[in-house]
Amino acid sequence: MYAAIRQAKAKTGSAEELARRVKEGAIPIISDVDGFRAYYVVYAGDDTVTAISIFDKYEQAEEANRRAIAWIEQNLAPLLAGNASAVAGPVIVHTLA
Repeated sequence: MYAAIRQAKAKTGSAEELARRVKEGAIPIISDVDGFRAYYVVYAGDDTVTAISIFDKYEQAEEANRRAIAWIEQNLAPLLAGNASAVAGPVIVHTLA
């Protein structure tokens, strides 16, 4: 299992619009990558937005990040206070309820 993680700082007050755009645009792009298993977005109190996607293989996680960063640059730039970053790697600990 591998995670693709993107993170950016949102402009204050943009959470609702950012969530709407992600639901309509990013989720279909990410979930279309082979090996897709899950997608989560966390919006922290300091306006940091973290998107986490889970895949079967590292190459799939990297492909998701490539697609996501391109989409973010085209669709979320006005809502962000800077560029998004992306990393991918193996999930070394996890649990489910």
